Amino acid sequence: MALPAQDERTAPAVVLKDLDRQPLERTLDAMKALIDHHGHVVVVCSDAVPSGVERRLHTVRSLLESDRIALFRPNLPPLGLAVLARQLRQLASCDLSPGVLASAGRLLTHYIHSGAVLASVARLDRVPVGLKAHAKSWVPGSQFGVIAHPEPQLVRIGPEATLNGPDFGSWMLLAKGQLQSDWVGATLAPAWNALGLREADLPAESATWWGTGKLIEFCTYLPDLSVLYQLVTSVRQGVCHWCGIDVIGDRCVFCSAAPPVPENRAPTG
Repeated sequence: MALPAQDERTAPAVVLKDLDRQPLERTLDAMKALIDHHGHVVVVCSDAVPSGVERRLHTVRSLLESDRIALFRPNLPPLGLAVLARQLRQLASCDLSPGVLASAGRLLTHYIHSGAVLASVARLDRVPVGLKAHAKSWVPGSQFGVIAHPEPQLVRIGPEATLNGPDFGSWMLLAKGQLQSDWVGATLAPAWNALGLREADLPAESATWWGTGKLIEFCTYLPDLSVLYQLVTSVRQGVCHWCGIDVIGDRCVFCSAAPPVPENRAPTG
């Protein structure tokens, strides 16, 4: 899902549709054109898409023999993933190298709180669900507040229901599915001291990810480009020992190389 631009500097998104159904040649041509035009490509993909999509992406990367394609599948619900993709699009307008920009995705996931209000948790397999909650799923009118990231939480919504949220100022984004509830806007957003509330369309993968179409998905995020840029540039940068690209973190997002294991030195003296 490509969210609307946050500001005039936000780079446009390229949506790769039907990767597992269209001819391989078409996907190869599209990806090659992107690399030729932009130099590097960061593919942000939900882990709720069919397995054929991931296989096709790896096939394309292998056939093009390119180390300029980064495949990024963070364990975020679809709306949180869409927000993360937009943040990377915001940062693409800054003076960050491709490796640092792609690596920033792992860093920024720590500042996204993602959850949903669900009518049932009977088919929810992304968050631990106890027997009590499963039983209450069958009670008509039951609703559950769930956090999937950064730490799993689950409560049955009622007068005393609370969920732990971010301890820093952030905005909240809301996407409504086939469920009526004002709990997020009326209760959760004020409890989390949200700086503002915006709405978006529900991502196509949300019903699959959460196990039901009767949901309202939400997430909190940092919208300010200057804050995002400061977070990324404050982290120590390194150079991938394999492909030579600048990175932050312990693994290169383009060639997947991890830091070399230091050789054991013989004791001296």
